[in-house]
Amino acid sequence: MTYSLHVKKRIPKDASQVRAQGRVPCVVYGPGREATSVSAPAIELEKLYSQAGESSLVDFSVEDENQSVKVLIQDVQVDPVKGNIIHVDFRQIKMDEEMTAEIEIEFVGESPAVKALGGTLVKGHDTLEIVCLPTDLVSSVEIDISVLATFDDVIHVKDIKLPAGIKLSDAGMGDVLVAKVSAPLSEAQLKAMEEGEPKSVEDIEVEKKGKEEKEGEVAGDTKEEKQ
Repeated sequence: MTYSLHVKKRIPKDASQVRAQGRVPCVVYGPGREATSVSAPAIELEKLYSQAGESSLVDFSVEDENQSVKVLIQDVQVDPVKGNIIHVDFRQIKMDEEMTAEIEIEFVGESPAVKALGGTLVKGHDTLEIVCLPTDLVSSVEIDISVLATFDDVIHVKDIKLPAGIKLSDAGMGDVLVAKVSAPLSEAQLKAMEEGEPKSVEDIEVEKKGKEEKEGEVAGDTKEEKQ
């Protein structure tokens, strides 16, 4: 899918005045370009961001400039109360040079360890930092979690099949956890959580053993008294 956005040079410069006009203050920067203050229509920008995210190339044009360039949406700032976008940076990309980008991990399929064994899917990562030429960039990669059949099965970064032309930005990330399924909690663990005292399985077993020994001692003392 192709995405595009046309922006204006930022006049006035004051961000609050720009927002009052229904626009979002932005900055575009990149190789061979000085950082330029611009503004984009708020509604159009919100729609673009929801569709393109931060890992899709956008055809970007500025008023009074002769040609469009390719950019990535970067550093989106959102109003903590209203939830609307209040500022965006656009990073211009050179199409003949490798670039670094963050793409999403899309989990597909159904894990037998979740469906049949009642486990909980644990996601170690939901994004990957990759390096590629702009023409090879994708917005996401799929991970099939149907291979997680038991609680011992694990998916690591090295198990992900990246599209041609794409590689990890850090080759040492191969053993990083992407997904696994954790076993359901025991009744003792659930009870401990309800009481507000999270404990490990080992702690619960030790506590149980201690309680049994104490009960045994009490029973022995009672027997002696009767004699």
